[in-house]
This record gives sequence, structure tokens and C-alpha cells, in this order.
Amino acid sequence: MTDLENKTTSGYRPCAAMLLFNASGDVFVAERNDLAESAWQLPQGGIDPSETAEQAALRELKEEIGTASARIIAVAPKVVTYDWPANKVSGRRKKWRGQCITLVALQFNGHDNDINLETEHPEFRNWKWVSLERLPRLITPFKRPIYEYAVSEFASVRDKLRQENP
Repeated sequence: MTDLENKTTSGYRPCAAMLLFNASGDVFVAERNDLAESAWQLPQGGIDPSETAEQAALRELKEEIGTASARIIAVAPKVVTYDWPANKVSGRRKKWRGQCITLVALQFNGHDNDINLETEHPEFRNWKWVSLERLPRLITPFKRPIYEYAVSEFASVRDKLRQENP
């Protein structure tokens, strides 16, 4: 069994999280629209049983931020997990104890106006580009270790993009 299959059978929902880099090496983050308080995160979503993490990442990018103007440039080697906080037990949180995340880095090939949060099922109310190192400070504490891992794993990917796009 793969790590993903082990985590799934252990009660974790398989999920892909996308680090969408622009030409400057900044990362796309979006503000959730289902919470009263400000909560920023990477686009992410479930991996269907018939999908790879890469396929899910491209599908979710289109579903969540309305663009397919990206190409996959790296996938983190480790699947990482987080548990949902006990006070957030509803919907899918009743079925799963948390999520196992495959981090997928993508290069954004479009323009900012290609991003459209007014999707069929809008999940975000705002978005912005931020530095990779800023990600963990923006994120809810229970997801912070995932984002710290993303920074350590994809700093070299970001640096390479910056070299290619001076």
C-alpha cells in the first residue's frame, strides 16, 4: 500500500493542495467564504478514487479558482496529514478525522484576470499573491505544519522559477 492508501484507510480524506506560483515566484492564497473570520489557504480539494493527485490538482484549480492556466512543476515526496479540530465536526468531518495532503506545485501561465472566484460553488471571497515564506503565518494553526513543509519543500522550485523569469 502507498502512504496515501494507508492514510485513507486510517480515516484521512485524500486531498491535493496546490501551490500556484506566478512568474515572480509568489504563491496564490485565497480567503475562505464560509467563515466569518478571515481564513486564508491554498486551493485544495479531495482526490477522487479514479484520480491521481496531479489530476485532482488540475481539476480542483479549475473548480475553485476558475482557471486551468497552469502546469504542474513538482509534487512533494511525502503525503502529510492534519486532523480537524474537535470543535469543527460537521459534514465530511463526521466521516474523516482529517485530511492527508499531497502538495502539488504549479506554474501559473495566465493573467490575474484569468482567476475567477465566482465558480459554480464559490469557496473563496478574496485572493492575493504572497511570498512562499509568508504562507505559514497566514494559515489557521492546525494546518500550519503542512504549510511549513510546503515552504521547505518548494523554496528551490520557487527559486528556479525566479531564475527563469528575471
